[in-house]
Amino acid sequence: MTQAIVFDLDGTLIDSAPDLHVALNLVLQDEAALPATLAETIACIGHGIPNLVRLAREARRIPPERQAAMTEGMFRHYLASPSALTRPYPGVVETLSALQDQGFALGLCTNKALAPTEQILDALNLRHFFGVVIGGDSLPQKKPDPAPLHATFAALGTPLLYVGDSEVDAETAVAAGVDFALYTQGYRKTPVEALAHRIAFDDFAALLPQLSTLGV
Repeated sequence: MTQAIVFDLDGTLIDSAPDLHVALNLVLQDEAALPATLAETIACIGHGIPNLVRLAREARRIPPERQAAMTEGMFRHYLASPSALTRPYPGVVETLSALQDQGFALGLCTNKALAPTEQILDALNLRHFFGVVIGGDSLPQKKPDPAPLHATFAALGTPLLYVGDSEVDAETAVAAGVDFALYTQGYRKTPVEALAHRIAFDDFAALLPQLSTLGV
């Protein structure tokens, strides 16, 4: 069976924080609340847009009753322009192409909702690399529950590696029983050595050579 590699999206393949930052501040502006810094936005990324909104709302003591409207507004603003400032990290396209050429089956498993995920993949011409894409609303469960990652691998082939950038990704890999590769230039807040991983890399050009440590 084909060996499969699954990737996270935000903070792993793409730097999406600038567009999320713009959308979040439009929502906060609608609430007459103080804007978020880019660093605050990055600190809230990882569990999907509703959680990002919740953290920003709670930090400003906006009542819980506003959560649904703010989340709806966040999706509206973000979907209107999800890729204006978002870019793949250096070396991502070349690495995905090389992995595909070597016969690996590639998938995407993200907590970002499926609609903006697909919009961004199309806008950045990344969609064709992935045999399956699982978003944060594709299943009832989100990462770090292992169900989305299991579903992604089940549609692709034999699990070889999950590639992510965050605490959520590391926890997901452990829960799923899959080897984890940590991209260290993403949105992680924990020291590298504190996260369980088989591979750590700060440059996508270094990922392919390290696959030899997995017996590939």
